[in-house]
Amino acid sequence: MQFENSLAFARRADSEDALSGFRAEFYVPEINGKPSIYLTGNSLGLLPRAAEKAIQTELEDWKNLGVEGHFHGQNPWFHYHKFLTENAANIVGAKPIEVVVMNQLSSNLHFLFVSFYRPNQQRYKIIMEAGAFPSDMYLVESQVKFHGLDPKEAIIEVAPRPGEHALRHEDIIQTIETHKNELALVFFSGVQYYTGQVFNIKSIAAKAHEVGALAGFDLAHAVGNIDLQLHEWQVDFAAWCSYKYLNSGPGSVGGAFVHEKYANDTDLPRFAGWWGHNENERFKMLKGFIPEPGAAGWQVSNAPVLSMSVHKASLEIFAKAGMQRIIKKGQQLNAYLEYIVLAACQNNKFLDLNIITPAAPERGCQLSILTGENGKALFDHLTNHGVIADWRNPNVIRMAPVGLYNTFEDLYKLGQILSDF
Repeated sequence: MQFENSLAFARRADSEDALSGFRAEFYVPEINGKPSIYLTGNSLGLLPRAAEKAIQTELEDWKNLGVEGHFHGQNPWFHYHKFLTENAANIVGAKPIEVVVMNQLSSNLHFLFVSFYRPNQQRYKIIMEAGAFPSDMYLVESQVKFHGLDPKEAIIEVAPRPGEHALRHEDIIQTIETHKNELALVFFSGVQYYTGQVFNIKSIAAKAHEVGALAGFDLAHAVGNIDLQLHEWQVDFAAWCSYKYLNSGPGSVGGAFVHEKYANDTDLPRFAGWWGHNENERFKMLKGFIPEPGAAGWQVSNAPVLSMSVHKASLEIFAKAGMQRIIKKGQQLNAYLEYIVLAACQNNKFLDLNIITPAAPERGCQLSILTGENGKALFDHLTNHGVIADWRNPNVIRMAPVGLYNTFEDLYKLGQILSDF
């Protein structure tokens, strides 16, 4: 696509977009009576219109059936998670047996670490990215301490080289090689939350396995954004949230992946709960935990149906749109956003902006922009003109145009607002 910095081009691109109709399936917040330019799908996705009906369906069953909704509702609550499994699996490139929707992101990672971080005297180290999202830093530190280890010895962080913002893939691979004899686990995000860098999950997992370690991933900023093939890439485990690109509401239910090779491994340690117990015997209330096959065996508590109903509605939109089309549109929007930002910098010499997100293929929807000393004033200028973006201290603006509801016209208008700063 040959870009132009013109309203005519943006409208033409939107008219030729096969996904343009999906914008109408979401509520776009208004500012001063006009639709905002909403660029924070990487933080909280928009509300699907179908979510209201989805929640109301479950409320009606609760009102009319009470506890009988578990077995006689329109979507029986007893196995509600199963209504989401196939669509969730398609988004992350997994088999249905490898995926379960449950809990929230950090809770799921803690449960998965119980099974997959099993340090011994020789292998006890974890490699992760420096500057990971704080929840992951706290997670890993607490897991290491839980095993009686010193985080300063057990946690190896891979940092960007001096003067750089993104990690070099070769540095990740070399760090794994350096610590191969003591390494228990490699744990990375799929997309770095601050810079928007997409990590090479396939290569990282392969290198971890080569040296005898396991590989797990936090996919909060990757799911619904980039191409994921977790089964094919032999990822051991992963977890994600659903409120960012998956548009399922603030604090909504999370998801987990456990590779098929562990589907029937009942010897793996896990923190068990009755919803992960064999479904056919769950209500016999007997001693002796027998896990459900696959990822479902990591469930602990019964389904949070109201939040799952919103997630179900959103996943159905993804199924209609097609993940590959969503990825392609997100990449096109991201490239046009970069084009527009650079054009604005040429038009307005007061703009002091530096894109720190690596070039494709190491990016998805998100573009992280390093600002100069007037960065906060620029951010406020954007906000005052109807742009909903994201400020990250000390001086980065994150923007993430997503394929389901953002438009090329959104980005053209953003460029005009930047030029007027």
